[in-house]
Formats: sequence, structure tokens, C-alpha cells
Amino acid sequence: MTTYFAIALGGAFGAVCRFWISTSTYRWLGTDFPFGTLMVNISGSFLMGFLVIVLTEKWSLSEELKMALLVGFLGSYTTFSTFAMDGLNALNNGAILKVSAYVLISVFGSLLGVWVGYLGARLLFR
Repeated sequence: MTTYFAIALGGAFGAVCRFWISTSTYRWLGTDFPFGTLMVNISGSFLMGFLVIVLTEKWSLSEELKMALLVGFLGSYTTFSTFAMDGLNALNNGAILKVSAYVLISVFGSLLGVWVGYLGARLLFR
């Protein structure tokens, strides 16, 4: 149960950080381009890569703290970081075709999913 609480606490902090970073970026650069989301996705991906090494190879932290940071905080801050880490793992294993398919399917599948959901809601709630 302690692990779940740690993840929930990390998730709450990640959500607040996502909102703060995103809105601050939009205030700074404007809203003509999704700069806020881009900033969150890139910084979250950087943090995932950095923290995976630091938390698993360099520092000796409890599993709860690792889960709070990697699953809770980064999972709430951006799921794009997990997407990027999965892609990197596939690349490190030499699976170039696999990671290419994963990236294309993830990006275009997500765009298709959001479009179908959007249209579905429009039709359902006319």
C-alpha cells in the first residue's frame, strides 16, 4: 500500500508541475504553437532518461521513492517520457524496425484515437 501512496503523491506533484511548466511556457512564447506541451514532453523525456540511470545505477533509494518519481511524477507529468524510454530500450536492443513501427503507430494511432474520440463525442452530444 505504501507504493501506491508514493505513486499517488508523485502523480499529484507531477500534475501540478505539468500545469505550471505548460502555462508558464505559453505565457512566455504564446499559444500559436503547442509550446507548453512540447516543453513538458521534451523535459519529461530528458528527466526519464536521466532518472532511470541515476535511480537504478547510481543512487540507492527505496522502491517507493523510485516509483514515486518514475511512475507517479513522470507518469503524471508526461506519458511521453515513458514512450521515449520504451523507444530507446528498443533502439539499444538493435530493434530499429520495431522502434520505427512503435513510433509511427504511437503517433498516428494517437492522432487517430483523439480524432475518433472527438468526432464520437461531437456526434453523441449534438
